[in-house]
Amino acid sequence: MQMERQTEILLESGTNEFEILEFTIAGETFGINVAKVLEIMMVCPVKSMQKAQKDIEGIFKSRDMVITVIDLASYLGLAPSTNPERDIFIITNFNNTNFAFHVHTVVGIARISWQQIKKPDKIIYGGEEGVATGIADFEGHLITILDFEKIVSEISPELGIQVEDVTKLGPRQRSEKPILLAEDSMLLSRMIVESLKRAGYENLAITDNGQEAWDFLLEAKSAGDPIENHVCCVVTDIEMPQMDGHHLTKLIKGDPILCKLPVIHFSSLINEEMRRKGEQVGADAQLSKPEIANLVALIDRLILSNDNAGK
Repeated sequence: MQMERQTEILLESGTNEFEILEFTIAGETFGINVAKVLEIMMVCPVKSMQKAQKDIEGIFKSRDMVITVIDLASYLGLAPSTNPERDIFIITNFNNTNFAFHVHTVVGIARISWQQIKKPDKIIYGGEEGVATGIADFEGHLITILDFEKIVSEISPELGIQVEDVTKLGPRQRSEKPILLAEDSMLLSRMIVESLKRAGYENLAITDNGQEAWDFLLEAKSAGDPIENHVCCVVTDIEMPQMDGHHLTKLIKGDPILCKLPVIHFSSLINEEMRRKGEQVGADAQLSKPEIANLVALIDRLILSNDNAGK
């Protein structure tokens, strides 16, 4: 079944809501943002790959695309399906790459506010080693939102953020320009911070979601001195508990003091639809992960442009 996306919902901007596809593995309920989903289909035969990681079932061809299948039960250490012929492939697209995730059942699609998504307990969900970015309390049951970018980067490291790419920019000077980062994935946050520091940006404020970033900005604004003393550029993910990147950007651009801050959306979800949403809320630039060198170049350009505009 190809996903029938509701355009009027997807094109709304800054509502702090999203659609979640619920699915189960070994009786446990998980979720994925519908914006990542291309298609849902019944399992089909796959061609196994020699020397592939144990969690990769193999590949198959769909609509002229060769797609890699990841067995989520195997990856998560959960029991295999008791009714495998009725299992489901969730075909996804993020980071400009397609994958199929093998799950056991699909429950349905629900519209939910990011405020209903809680940060996972670092002890219970493994901190940086865990794969949950949020827990949704929806209609009396809990849904674990998986960090699909982390899963893919562990299975295929070449598709993740490559810190070494920053060296392609050549020699760089240290900068004390303050940058605010909002990123809910602990692994990706660490890699972005490492990349920015390698690029010379050492004055970083790191937050786990849009709400924490907004609280930081309100506190900075209340200090009474120029906002540039606290933040010169905001880099934000889109998918985040409590407040997403679109709503955060809408708040920033609607504030008479904060509106001059450049905002970059750095997300695995950047596609034509998401780009339109980002433009509607006023994002200054939008970039798909894992293009970390391009992110640094964008920060350089936007900060310089803002400095020149203020003179």
